[in-house]
Amino acid sequence: MSLILARKEKRSSMDIGMFFAALLTLGIFSFLYKDNPVYKVCEAIFVGVSAGFWAITYFFDNIHKKFWLGVFPQEGDSPDYWLWGGAILGFLMLLRISNKIGWIARWPLSFIVGATAGLYMMLYFVSNALNQVADTMMPIVAYASDNSVLWLDTFGNFIVVLGVVTGLIYFFFSKEHKGLFGTGAQVGTWFLMITFGASFGYTVMSRMSLLIGRLDFLFGDWLGLF
Repeated sequence: MSLILARKEKRSSMDIGMFFAALLTLGIFSFLYKDNPVYKVCEAIFVGVSAGFWAITYFFDNIHKKFWLGVFPQEGDSPDYWLWGGAILGFLMLLRISNKIGWIARWPLSFIVGATAGLYMMLYFVSNALNQVADTMMPIVAYASDNSVLWLDTFGNFIVVLGVVTGLIYFFFSKEHKGLFGTGAQVGTWFLMITFGASFGYTVMSRMSLLIGRLDFLFGDWLGLF
């Protein structure tokens, strides 16, 4: 009951904004029927508001907090003049809007792409390669502190080893997939399909959470049905 009263008070204080948000939500949902002008208007509003929001956010987070306060710090802090390099690269990227000297923007863009690629290469190498390889280097039989066998953990370790070995066999193309080797490759295919299916299901569920949030807003916050 208290939750319902709180929602009613919230609705009474935000009637106009909530009504406008509900119309925009329904306008986006109208794409389920077909592409229409209402959906295009709502889409344009969403993109424009998002662009304006992130422009202000990046301005205060990067230009004001990092660059301005870093180069001209408060009393007691030493300035970081290396930030001028990033500021110059950012200014050169703005030259992209010019038809005559827009080619200069390729220099900071190439620097940013190269630096970002190198950074993420190391991050993904550690997270997607080294950590996964380390997690597969485990004893198949798991023991408790009293040297008793943990059968459930042991079964899980066996499945991990089986999936790794058969998955590697599937991607080994120097030998024809026949006989016992082909059986291993087929088992690896099943592991790959299960992995891809679980990843796809996780993506779908994350999108479903967004849908549930919008439906809760429409039927709960807006209409007050629950």
